[in-house]
Amino acid sequence: MIRALMIDVDGVVIRGRPKDGRPWSSRLADDLGLDAEELQREFFRPHWDAVVTGKSTLHDRLAPVLARIASGLSCEDLIAYWFENDARIDRRLLQEIDALRAQGLRACLATNQEHARAAYLMDRLGLAKHFDGIYYSADLGHQKPDAAFFQKVEKAVGIPGECLLLIDDSSANIDAARRMGWKASCWTGEDRLAELVAI
Repeated sequence: MIRALMIDVDGVVIRGRPKDGRPWSSRLADDLGLDAEELQREFFRPHWDAVVTGKSTLHDRLAPVLARIASGLSCEDLIAYWFENDARIDRRLLQEIDALRAQGLRACLATNQEHARAAYLMDRLGLAKHFDGIYYSADLGHQKPDAAFFQKVEKAVGIPGECLLLIDDSSANIDAARRMGWKASCWTGEDRLAELVAI
């Protein structure tokens, strides 16, 4: 019997830019003068693993990169642009989560995030009103699909894996959760949560 939902953020609760659902960096060059591929190459590929697992902060890794590739752009301005443009919330999904929580089911976020965006999601975007908590990689020190991520979440939530249902859009994460004994379902955006819980 499912006792708690573990919901991924990006690709599930959050789906791109608020106005059109496209990736947050789609107009990065036009809006801020920074090439998205260069940002991937110089920041995300070499530094993101350390940031998203809490070994370093977003600001500490991003600031020196920007000083080198976009000296006129502050770290704070880029982060604000990123967070604001990666914030299209699936309101129908939240309504379903609210309904299931009203019936006594717990719902938490289980996501790969660094500290600043995790706080932004819960506080600024208001997801704290719809979830019983958030378990995220920078806080746990491990990211999906690492087995340690699921072990730490399971221990923290205090519910055995066979009673947890992961909703995620990554097949690698789904497979990893199932190997840990969790229930898991790959999110397409077309499903109904109540039906997935009943499976």
